[in-house]
Amino acid sequence: MLIGHIKEIVRHPVKSFRGESVPQTQIMEYGLYGDRSHTYLDGTKNGEFLTITNFPEMVRYQAEFAGNESMEAYPNVKVTTPEGKVVDWKDQQLLDEIENKSNRKISTRKYSPSHVPIGPIAVEHILLATDASLNKLHELWGKDEVDSRRFRPNLILSLKDKIPFVEEEWMGRRMKIGNEVEIEFVGHCKRCMIITVNPENAERDPSIHKTVIKERDNNFGVYASVIKTGDIRVNDEVHLLD
Repeated sequence: MLIGHIKEIVRHPVKSFRGESVPQTQIMEYGLYGDRSHTYLDGTKNGEFLTITNFPEMVRYQAEFAGNESMEAYPNVKVTTPEGKVVDWKDQQLLDEIENKSNRKISTRKYSPSHVPIGPIAVEHILLATDASLNKLHELWGKDEVDSRRFRPNLILSLKDKIPFVEEEWMGRRMKIGNEVEIEFVGHCKRCMIITVNPENAERDPSIHKTVIKERDNNFGVYASVIKTGDIRVNDEVHLLD
């Protein structure tokens, strides 16, 4: 059953940094190619990942792959700082800046293109949201336009029938994207303080989280596991399978 098309594809080369919107990518067994493949480790937390939860200003740093996708090695990762400076993700001045701002000693880790452990990708392979749900949440919140980057989805679907939160009814079902990829919906995404952080300026507004808690039982977006790998593109048709 045709239900819509892919509106946006977003991957996050560096965990908790702002992601990059791409026209196409590969779906690997772990999710989008290179998603959360590079991480900063928090020395004050026994080497746990440094995230927006501990350092909200991470949302203001943009990470992108500077080159074509390869299975041999990742392209270099370039980072645009809040001040507009473009540097390598391991640039010492960048590391010093993050340490000074976060008051934490950090180190770096990256994974291989063929395998990213589930840890950096949080709970499941792919996080998906729909345009109808984002629009409805804007209505329920009653404030600024809802910036999808607050929720850090990998895929945003444009639904043919604009039914808000219909994706929450897809648990256990499979979806085909384009000609190759299949995913299976496995769970709701329980939300935390990260959605309160404005992606533009890192200022916090707890009211959006309170709205999600009150109106959606703290759920927004759905997780999916990869069943069949392959290539996906913006505007690919999306079919919900029987």
